[in-house]
Amino acid sequence: MNIRYDREEDILMLELDPQGQIDHAEHIDSVIVHVTASGRPVLLEILDATEFLTRVVRAAMTSKEPA
Repeated sequence: MNIRYDREEDILMLELDPQGQIDHAEHIDSVIVHVTASGRPVLLEILDATEFLTRVVRAAMTSKEPA
C-alpha cells in the first residue's frame, strides 16, 4: 500500500493495489473509491482529509472499549 498526501488540495490518497487497473470511480461523501471492472478497490481518495481525520480521531478517542 502506498500513501500520499496533497497539501494544496487536502487530499489523502491510499493506493491499495498498485497493480490494479482502474475501471471507474464511485464518490461516497468525502471519499472517492477507484475500482477495477470486478469491483475491487484500487485507490481511495479522501477529500478534505484534515477534517476527515480529525473526526476519525475524535470518534476513536470517545468510543467505549468492548466489555
